[in-house]
Amino acid sequence: MNPEILSEKEVGLGWHPKRVILILLIFSIVMMFAAFTSGYIVRRDEGNWREFDLPASLLINSIIIALSSATMQWAWFSAKKDELSRVKIGLMLTLALGLAFLAGQFISWGDLVAGRTFFGGADANPSGSFVYVLMGVHAFHLITGLVFVAVVLLRTVKYQVHSRAMLSIGNATLYWHFLGGLWLYLYLFLLLNH
Repeated sequence: MNPEILSEKEVGLGWHPKRVILILLIFSIVMMFAAFTSGYIVRRDEGNWREFDLPASLLINSIIIALSSATMQWAWFSAKKDELSRVKIGLMLTLALGLAFLAGQFISWGDLVAGRTFFGGADANPSGSFVYVLMGVHAFHLITGLVFVAVVLLRTVKYQVHSRAMLSIGNATLYWHFLGGLWLYLYLFLLLNH
């Protein structure tokens, strides 16, 4: 039996090994961002902390990533119904919105620099450095998510994603929703702690 067509329920394990690996990856990312946000709070309370306004572009980025989560979910639902043309459209929209989010983050970094909030150098403050790190590490993980979605799109074009082969799109959907939820958490965290 082709290992790519294995069901998501494996005897003895309960989940496909690829799903288990993804969940372990997600837990490790959660722990990393928990450490970053905890460090943010501890460092802020030590003093020498410059308050600044977050760029308005971050709100737009939050809306974009929420929309990308909706298009990813639409692609997953379409795969369950074997509507492969809709799966392709949903995945392409997700890729486009993910790229728009990354472009928006780049614009937000420009807005931060224009507001004299720097990552490093003589004019840098730990408050700005934390924001750049949170945004940058999330952007790195979003790039990995875009690669994951692109691979699923390629598999869809090759008719390897359909109602009887949902593992790859299921994993990509789970990871993409996680990345969207993680960004919304980071955005709210920064809003509430500025």
